[in-house]
Amino acid sequence: MSVFSLWSAKAQHQDCRRTGSFSWQLALAGQSAKIWESVGADCCSLLTVNLGRQSLQGSNPNAVSRTVTKIITHPNYNSITYNSDICLLQLSSSVTFNNYISPVCLAASDSTFYSGVNTWVTGWGMSLPSPNLMEVQVPVVGNRQCNCNYGVGEITDNMICAGLSAGGKDSCQGDSGGPMVSKQNRRWVQAGIVSFGTGCARPNLPGVYTRVSQYQTWINSQISSNQPGFMTFTSTGTNSDFSVTCTGLPCNHNPSNHHYPSNYDP
Repeated sequence: MSVFSLWSAKAQHQDCRRTGSFSWQLALAGQSAKIWESVGADCCSLLTVNLGRQSLQGSNPNAVSRTVTKIITHPNYNSITYNSDICLLQLSSSVTFNNYISPVCLAASDSTFYSGVNTWVTGWGMSLPSPNLMEVQVPVVGNRQCNCNYGVGEITDNMICAGLSAGGKDSCQGDSGGPMVSKQNRRWVQAGIVSFGTGCARPNLPGVYTRVSQYQTWINSQISSNQPGFMTFTSTGTNSDFSVTCTGLPCNHNPSNHHYPSNYDP
């Protein structure tokens, strides 16, 4: 099986607020629910979904698979800038949730992820070529700082960044479309979807993710019944990103606007 990517389930018929350890992790396979899934738009040509896998090799007694019957790519997806890098997949049949397969809450539209908020990213990416599912913990990097890192205007409101200024930890090739989650009050909330980056784990070049909270309205508009569970993630304290400045970055006159810039309407 050629595994290209993975993502986090937005599942129906069960409370998304249950606890668990990355049991929402899925794998995509192929050449190119009803449960709906959210993935990066560059992964949406893949045809088979594997749930409950812990390893890409050997026995996976808790794994099940489903084919994809419908793909909805965000209409504003841009394959050059990776803006609106998200799509929805509908599976061929529903899946029974258990200790190895369960949903995760999606970040609601009023969520805030301040600089330094801890996130976890999981996958089978190329940075650690292991057949077993891996995880890495990386802090959120504010959009102002991330724009300074990548070039002002490259990071839109529809993106969220995470990584260490010194580098060394990151998602990488093979993780695209995978989940970036944070924990609040014992609940896991999906903040992002692995999207792009410059290399892997380089200093001052954090990973860039699709900001899930920007797409609550769009997701609900595409799923007419049994809509996925959204949960507001609220950061505490103050956001150090408000004070970040660099050449070409406009002054932040409105601290309540915790993203920069809103170049695109999701």
